[in-house]
Amino acid sequence: MRSRILLGLALAAALAVPAWAAEIRTIAMSGHGEIRTTPDMAQVTAGVTTMAATAAQAMSANASRMKGVFAALQKLGVPEKNIQTANFFVSPQYSNGDNNAPRRLTGYQVNNDVNVRLEDVGKLGSALDALVAAGANQINGVSFSIQNSTPLLARARTDAVADARAKAETYAKAAGLTLGPIQSISEAGGESPPRPMYRMQAMAEVATRIAPGEQSVSADVSVVWEIH
Repeated sequence: MRSRILLGLALAAALAVPAWAAEIRTIAMSGHGEIRTTPDMAQVTAGVTTMAATAAQAMSANASRMKGVFAALQKLGVPEKNIQTANFFVSPQYSNGDNNAPRRLTGYQVNNDVNVRLEDVGKLGSALDALVAAGANQINGVSFSIQNSTPLLARARTDAVADARAKAETYAKAAGLTLGPIQSISEAGGESPPRPMYRMQAMAEVATRIAPGEQSVSADVSVVWEIH
């Protein structure tokens, strides 16, 4: 008997609450935050390409010039952990056959490239000059990055949430509503990838000027608020 009374009271309470009262109305808005700063680290890919009649001769010439490249990097104070072989190959070279004549082996080419990470972007220009002076005849790319982007990302996230809130408040006010508690936050985005600078085969014997420009750290969020 007591259980029947409790069940009846529960049903009566449920029927007394309108169906729409259980629904939570929400508004979703995206926000973007971006912090721009001068990059403080650079990476350059440099190396040596040599050609000779035999593979052994081409490799010997390449090894001799690469020895100078490594010596130049050591003199610049670049630690070994910041130098990594990026590419090495030996390839036969052939003449272009004329009048349907078969191609003829003319020699061998050896390429040896290293990735060099410079933790002081201000040394990039002098490093490029030193590499070329030491024998590097391939500068295959330069990129910039930020060593510690964590504080910048935290600021970008704060700005992204503030941006989303400002938009949501504008829409809510226009509709005669107010924002309630946040229901969810999701994020996408982050530091922009390293920006390549240029590619060149050889460099003139002049001081190389480098312009690192700016790099951005960004955050994009989607925030859902309850509205009243």
